[in-house]
Amino acid sequence: QVQLVESGGGLVQPGGSLRLSCAASGSFSVIIAMGWYRQAPGKQRELVATITSVGRTNYGDSVKGRFTISRDNAKNTVYLQMNSLKPEDTAVYLCNANGLRLTVPFDVWGQGTQVTVSA
Repeated sequence: QVQLVESGGGLVQPGGSLRLSCAASGSFSVIIAMGWYRQAPGKQRELVATITSVGRTNYGDSVKGRFTISRDNAKNTVYLQMNSLKPEDTAVYLCNANGLRLTVPFDVWGQGTQVTVSA
C-alpha cells in the first residue's frame, strides 16, 4: 500500500541542473530511508544517494559534490538536486523507500523518471 511518485525528470544540457522529487503515499508507520538509484542502458543499477529519516546521507562516488539529497519528513518526500550534469548521468532514476507498515517491513520502488543530458 506504499506508493512512490517521482517527478522532475527531463532533458537538460550538459552543465545544467534538475531537481527530482519523490513522494511516498499510502499506509505506513515510518519511512526509515529513501533514496535514488539509476540505471543506464547496459549498466547495473547504481546508488545515487540515500537519506534516512534522521538525515544521514550517502552518495555514490560518481555524483559526490554535484548532487544533493534532501527530505521533508512531514511530506514524506525526498528531493535530489542535480547540478553540473554530464551526459554520463543519463539514466532512468528510480526512487526507493523502506520502512515499516505497522510492524511489517516494506521496500518499494517508484516507476522511474528519465533524465537525459544531451546537447
